[in-house]
Amino acid sequence: MNWPYVHTLINHFPIILMVVGTGVLLLALIVRRRGLWLYALATLTLAGLSIYPAFFTGDQAADAVRHTWYIMRPMVEEHDAAAGYALFSVLLAGVVSAYAWWRMLRREITTLPPVWLRTVVAVIAIWALSVVARTAYLGGQIVHDSPKLQTPPAGAVSTG
Repeated sequence: MNWPYVHTLINHFPIILMVVGTGVLLLALIVRRRGLWLYALATLTLAGLSIYPAFFTGDQAADAVRHTWYIMRPMVEEHDAAAGYALFSVLLAGVVSAYAWWRMLRREITTLPPVWLRTVVAVIAIWALSVVARTAYLGGQIVHDSPKLQTPPAGAVSTG
């Protein structure tokens, strides 16, 4: 097992948790069900907890593939810059969601969070999801859209 493999394995957790958490959050805004709110906030909190391991392994993976023939360094650097924004955005979404979750469990035992807190959570979650989606797209381009893979190196065997 190496760092690129570990990064590929765990980087999907914050992505999926942000997609599911934000989707359920939007549904909770519409139907105003306490259970949906609790689920959305817990999922977004878990996304916040899972973002740093994905970020850390990404740094290690970038170093590990530095001399791989088909990796273009500018693509890695663009993904890495976007990952910094994703780290901050998802951490913020996780902290705000954890606060709203705690508040629902301790202060608003039978109600929803106040309107101002629901609004803040929704805006930050949507923002963080957009940042994570862009970061994931850029990460996928590193290998899938590498221009160097369009023309294999001399001596490469074609299986087609």
